[in-house]
Amino acid sequence: MDDITALILDDHDAFRRGFARLDDADGPEQLRAVWEPLAVHLEIHAEAEERILYPHLLNKGDDAEEETDDAIRDHNKIRDAIADAGRHEVGTDGWWQAVWAARKENSEHLAEEEDGALADFRRHATSQLRADLGAQWLRFYGEHPSGRGLTFTDKDPDRYIADNR
Repeated sequence: MDDITALILDDHDAFRRGFARLDDADGPEQLRAVWEPLAVHLEIHAEAEERILYPHLLNKGDDAEEETDDAIRDHNKIRDAIADAGRHEVGTDGWWQAVWAARKENSEHLAEEEDGALADFRRHATSQLRADLGAQWLRFYGEHPSGRGLTFTDKDPDRYIADNR
């Protein structure tokens, strides 16, 4: 079975490629064709991490509380930038500013998560737990195609940590 950390890294690679595709897109139709699925994938991914990975990290990692707080704050910033992009016509200056904010926040988040939370989790979680969470991850994506049934809202980091300890 797939390890949850490998599945998360696969998503991270997809996000990097998606943002790079925006650089090559020509005109609003191509931009929309790249951005809309990328934005939804970013939202689903954040929700999956918050439901599946971070509750377990909080009970296993060395710096879990700090890493979780940082991740929730990063997810909120990415969500906010995605929402801001949705308030602008695709390809306009306002849209690009919002998309650039999402890209910047996402890039910083991926680096922090890969070097911090995921490494911490791999050091402390058994291979069986990682496989079990990988199965949950795949089921979550299967149960929510294109984000169906999910609401993408910011979370209070302190409340999230308290609720998941």
